[in-house]
Amino acid sequence: MTESEANLSANPLLGHNPLLGQWTGPFGLPPFESIAPEHYKPAFDVALNEQQAEITAIADSAEAPTYANTVEGLEKSGRTLKRMGGVFFNLAGSHTNDAIQAVEREMAPILAKHRNSIFMNDLLFKRVDALFQQRNSLGLTPEQTRVLERYHTIFVRAGAQLGPEEKKRLAAITERLAGLGTQFSQNVLADEKSYQLVLENEADLEGLPPFLREAAAQAAEERGLKGKHVITLSRSSIEPFLQFSRRRDLREQAFKAWAARGDTGGATDNKAIITEMAALRAERAKLLGYGTFADFKLADTMAKTPENVLKLLNEVWKPARARAQEERDDLQAQAQSAGDNIEIAPWDWRYYADRVRMARHNLDEATIKPYFQLDRIIEAAFETANRLFGLSFRELKDFERYHPDIRAWEVLDTDGSHVGLFIGDYFARSSKRSGAWMSAFRSQEKLTGEIRPIIVNVMNFSKGAPGEPSLLSFDDARTLFHEFGHGLHGLLSNLTYPLLAGTAVSTDFVELPSQLYEHWLSQEDILRRYATHYRTGEPIPEELLQRLVAARNFNQGFATVEYLASAFVDLELHRRKDGRDLDVSAFERETLEKIGMPREIIMRHRTPHFTHVFAGDGYSSGYYSYLWSEVLDADAFTAFEETGDAFNRELADKLKRFIYSAGNLRDPAEAYTEFRGRLPTADALLAKRGLVTTPAA
Repeated sequence: MTESEANLSANPLLGHNPLLGQWTGPFGLPPFESIAPEHYKPAFDVALNEQQAEITAIADSAEAPTYANTVEGLEKSGRTLKRMGGVFFNLAGSHTNDAIQAVEREMAPILAKHRNSIFMNDLLFKRVDALFQQRNSLGLTPEQTRVLERYHTIFVRAGAQLGPEEKKRLAAITERLAGLGTQFSQNVLADEKSYQLVLENEADLEGLPPFLREAAAQAAEERGLKGKHVITLSRSSIEPFLQFSRRRDLREQAFKAWAARGDTGGATDNKAIITEMAALRAERAKLLGYGTFADFKLADTMAKTPENVLKLLNEVWKPARARAQEERDDLQAQAQSAGDNIEIAPWDWRYYADRVRMARHNLDEATIKPYFQLDRIIEAAFETANRLFGLSFRELKDFERYHPDIRAWEVLDTDGSHVGLFIGDYFARSSKRSGAWMSAFRSQEKLTGEIRPIIVNVMNFSKGAPGEPSLLSFDDARTLFHEFGHGLHGLLSNLTYPLLAGTAVSTDFVELPSQLYEHWLSQEDILRRYATHYRTGEPIPEELLQRLVAARNFNQGFATVEYLASAFVDLELHRRKDGRDLDVSAFERETLEKIGMPREIIMRHRTPHFTHVFAGDGYSSGYYSYLWSEVLDADAFTAFEETGDAFNRELADKLKRFIYSAGNLRDPAEAYTEFRGRLPTADALLAKRGLVTTPAA
């Protein structure tokens, strides 16, 4: 009997808590339909007490520290917390409500305090440090050595070597940051949830293609406005609206609402939260011996220093900005030729870019989208995984769901053995935060048995009308492949120790498996097979396919500039030595002026709704990571192209061994070098984005 089961037996009030009992669903799926919000707090209480007892037993042990009784004890602790917490935090992002958000706010500082109690525990750190100092004489495997080294780093970065007063202050900082990050995220979701642009009549719908009208009608019906049309702040709703709507006044209205999330001046305004977080992060870094928070955060990444990050950002910024200015001139000329006496503004860019693309490539989204059905693109992602890694997918029909829309597949290896479970949660809804992400309900490990992963991809695509398939833009399809690349990183994990498994790698390496996987969507044999018309079933016409491939670098100046602007602001904000007295709006404006931001483009994520950076520490000082990883992914796919076979089996086997299944077994630079034979330069990235001219052969 586990301790959590013993608690159930001892306390009848917990006896029917499905989070703490045995999970008997297929492959150990959580009993989603039995879980209610009131189950979470009691389950957290049990799980936290259970791990605290486990940690105390390790730290207070009279036995001399060994790898088994200390490091493996740490790795085995907190199983109940990891299991039920995985359910809670996944649903807090993908299917939340007021009750779950209340628990989230309550638990954020409590969980931070719990983590501090582990990694600031003097006796526990002494045991880990003793093993670390003699690690070369313990006869450890490479994986065991890596686990020990990573634990030592985690303890030190959590403040284990600080004095009592410094520890006390650092603990207070991390607990406060946890609460602020939760509030930041909830404020953004509240702004997204509360906004709707109601299109009242045919004049308001001018320019919108059928697929967007259908999605807007569906969104209106979900909001009790049957017969009308609604545009929401989900990217899959607002971006095509900005692309197609001929009503400039409505485009401006919707765009300004989108840009103002977290910056409305009311109860959900995030600027004061950002100011406090910046000050606390700067203080945290100083306590730990670093000049700035960016120095602290980057010390444990591939990039190592802010200077290395800035070098890459600046290297790409100059050609990207020049290309964006050329694109702006093309848009201005297009507007004038159409008789539109305007100056291009941010809410005009997507609209006129679509017209320039039509003129230049005879290609518009309304022509492309009927060939990109969600179900077919899912199949394409699965087919790619089969050809690269030998995986197959068997859909489950009878299992408990946390929302009726989710789907699940058993993932099988070449020999038919069980690899894991993959869940797809694809459609936008008001209970889901915006964006797209991968997470795990259960991660792979072998330390406590052959534990196979349960991985989830969460998207925000527009749902098709009843009886109609959901259609994707090419960018949507790329997002699906991107997140499935993360999913494969979790599914293919083959490690013994949980600390290293799956996607538990540095932020500037974690995007390599996802961004690399995007390349296979653009393979012509994949598109010919899976890009089929949703009504006729006919494959995408060859000439349309060639136009689509030819246009893949269209508007890349814009895409690169809006991304880089966010990366610059994130890094510069966290390079401040003192976060106090930060005027968020002025800082954002001044940073963009400093880099010469075109006035027709805004940051991809403005600071007040920059959840990557402020809804927790995940990508703080780390939004550059997508670009850093893109240097790797562009070079990695070049390796496949050099073989003449995008599905080269020998190279795919190396990719699986050193990247997708290896977790954090090696330093990222070493892992990439094992795969490629060398580290890359930015040349392949610039060529991939079309920001350099390739010399003629």
